[in-house]
Formats: sequence, structure tokens, C-alpha cells
Amino acid sequence: MSSFPDGARRVTVEAAHRCTAGADAPAVLLDVREQEEWDAGHAPWAVLAPLSALASGDALPAAALGRPLVVICRSGNRSRRAVDLLRERGAEAVDVVGGMQDWASSGHPVVDARGSDGSPA
Repeated sequence: MSSFPDGARRVTVEAAHRCTAGADAPAVLLDVREQEEWDAGHAPWAVLAPLSALASGDALPAAALGRPLVVICRSGNRSRRAVDLLRERGAEAVDVVGGMQDWASSGHPVVDARGSDGSPA
């Protein structure tokens, strides 16, 4: 049984925020951008797993194992590729339409590597 509506493959920024924010969130916000982009700005509770690492066979971070994944990148292109890869591995995953650009423009929190206000790179 899917954690996402009707087995969806994509979700809005608002839906992503609702299902990943907070300690009891049902899903993990998985950021598939590269380290430099992450350092510039990411959601405070997100988990980093660069698409380049996933594509070369790296495992998911422990915090993302066995949980539904809401995959985000800068604009939505890499996250769609990551969702395909993760689903091939048996993960339940959806991507966020508009990525971190829409996340930030919607007013959701973005922090940099130091925990200060950040911006999506």
C-alpha cells in the first residue's frame, strides 16, 4: 500500500512539506543535489543522497532506509531520475514538482551548512 495518493509519482511542494516536516513525519525528504548545492541551502530536516552517488550504486543513508521517500533537487529534473532509480531498487519514492526553487519561493525553511538562512543553489 502506497503512502502517497493513488500511487503518485510526483507531489507538490506543499504536499512534500506536509509529509516530511516534523519528528513524526511519515516520509523522508531526500535531497539528491550535490554537496555544494546542499551546503548553500536545504530543508532543515532533509537527508542528503546525491544522485551521482546513488547512480554509482551507493546505498541510501540510514535515515532513509525502509521509509517512503520524497525526492527533491533544484528544479525537478534530477529528482525524477532519482525516483526511477530508487523505484527500481524497490523503494517507495515520489519527486517534488519544482524542487528547491519552488520550495524556497513558497516560503518553506531553507538553511545553509551552518544552519543559517540559506538559498537553493
